[in-house]
Amino acid sequence: MAVLTHTITEMQSGCTVRDLLTQHWGVSTSLRKALRQREGAILCNGLPVRMNAVLRDGDIVQVDVSDPVDAESPIVPVDFPLSVLWEDEHLLAVDKPAGITVHGAALTEEAVTVVGAAAHYLGSTAVHVVNRLDRGTSGVMLIAKNGYMHHRCMELLHTQALYREYRAVCDGVPAPRCGIIDAPIARDTSSLLRRCVAEDGQRAVTKYEVLQTGSGRALVRLLPQTGRTHQLRVHMAHIGCPLSGDWLYGVENRDLIARPALHSYSLHFTHPLHGEALDITAPLPEDMARLLYK
Repeated sequence: MAVLTHTITEMQSGCTVRDLLTQHWGVSTSLRKALRQREGAILCNGLPVRMNAVLRDGDIVQVDVSDPVDAESPIVPVDFPLSVLWEDEHLLAVDKPAGITVHGAALTEEAVTVVGAAAHYLGSTAVHVVNRLDRGTSGVMLIAKNGYMHHRCMELLHTQALYREYRAVCDGVPAPRCGIIDAPIARDTSSLLRRCVAEDGQRAVTKYEVLQTGSGRALVRLLPQTGRTHQLRVHMAHIGCPLSGDWLYGVENRDLIARPALHSYSLHFTHPLHGEALDITAPLPEDMARLLYK
């Protein structure tokens, strides 16, 4: 159960429950509507209250923001080990392995998905992905355990309030060794999957920095400033240094690596509820590290 608890201060005395939900906790309109329909979802000093109830100094307000049980959820729990990096009552951060999808696809039957593994681990299908990663991408992935926290985190995504750092190994060494790629991305009309740099595309910005070189490749730090599909892969190919093993935008070589060499290295953000500064990191996987010595 996910319960928000707050003791009304002297300055807040006279506000309504609705004011507290919107101004203090940032509860969305849709969730407020759902809470009104759930008996006992909002308590003041242990007793149910309505949205227009006036609160006084010292009142203790509790709000159950847990997702209702969904018997028709498409998520199928699966017993697959997750590498948990950090967890509290509202959020779960895992180190996603390469080679599994986040969600199942309509045209394929995935035996293992990240959401399925998370549902098994949590004992609940209330699994809300914050930063989705491609099948081949490994690393830090943030999951909200309820719709309320998912809404709060999505407000941070693609803003400076949620700092995302990726590590990648590319073929060749970018020149200059650090810079900004500001190139719009659009769908490639010749492919169902590919994206491309195009003047009529959506603006996409990536900062990069070379950290290490070896074997004609470079380990680079990538900081996406926007969130376009395949943005990092497209941008690195655009500057002539596609990710090693990238079958879609570069050269596939499964003897070297069986996926595009991209890793979600860290997430840094302030917890929307507690105000705690979090820095969650997943170390560079071996299949990428060894590319610099082959």
